[in-house]
Amino acid sequence: MATQLIREWTGIQHFPAATQNKLLELLGKLTKENVSSLTILVMGKGGVGKSSIVNSVIGERAVAVSAFQSEGSRPVMVSRSRAGFTLNIIDTPGLVEGGYVNDQALEIIKRFLLNRTIDVLLYVDRLDTYRVDNLDRQIIRAITESFGKGIWNRAAIVLTHAQLSPPDGLSYEEFFAKRSEALLKVFYLGGPLMWRDPLASPMPVVLVENSGRCNKNESDEKVLPNGVAWIPNLVQTIVDIALNGSESILVDKKLIEGPNPNERGKMWIPVILAIQYFLVKIIHRAIKNDIAEEPRPAWEVENFSLNGSEELDELLF
Repeated sequence: MATQLIREWTGIQHFPAATQNKLLELLGKLTKENVSSLTILVMGKGGVGKSSIVNSVIGERAVAVSAFQSEGSRPVMVSRSRAGFTLNIIDTPGLVEGGYVNDQALEIIKRFLLNRTIDVLLYVDRLDTYRVDNLDRQIIRAITESFGKGIWNRAAIVLTHAQLSPPDGLSYEEFFAKRSEALLKVFYLGGPLMWRDPLASPMPVVLVENSGRCNKNESDEKVLPNGVAWIPNLVQTIVDIALNGSESILVDKKLIEGPNPNERGKMWIPVILAIQYFLVKIIHRAIKNDIAEEPRPAWEVENFSLNGSEELDELLF
């Protein structure tokens, strides 16, 4: 695996002062907890704004984005360092091809992640998509099968295109709540979080708006229609997930390839052999007892006592 180029995080200086201060505060919170690096995996369908999220968080155009070109076919990791802390954000190709889950894209992503640890997963979709269908369920199931159910303990749902006017006279908060609820149902009703601890915090849902039409507050921060400065809010959510006490996901060979079928049942081999040994001993003893109890002529009893037991042992063992 080639060494990843880590650059100084100069893009943080492009944010308004209020955003810079909040981000530095959050980085300080991580370092106080002895967290010196964070790897964020960004996944979802194509065209939902994954690459734009990477650029927005980094504060520079680190990943190419074009409305008129298809996404790259391979993952890209952007690494930035500041004050001894390293931030890695991995942009990935879309998980849908021709209306189906793109298994090849998932395989490429897994191979790219080999021997890396996922600290946070951002599952990206659009706020202005009004329906959740079977394809959403298939995508979530495919991610679960690839990385295990534990990945969702380290995840947040990110909804892009959040600068919108809700339909049907709904308020912004009502529309956001309904869209979030529809997606979360996929996770909680028969999905990867079906057996999640009911006392655990729900999976966070975060709104973002990457376009230039995003409104700004008096501090020149990009804000959503609900008044939330979304970049600090997204990074706050990422930090909360990183410190929530759950296990990060190490993508090793076993996770990628699944359990080795040749390894299955090996633990039972000594037990099976022991059972076979004792069964043979029991059968051996039973046969000897039967032979001993069977009436025989005098000349045959003498011959068996000399040779019969040895021949029986050779036959059974």
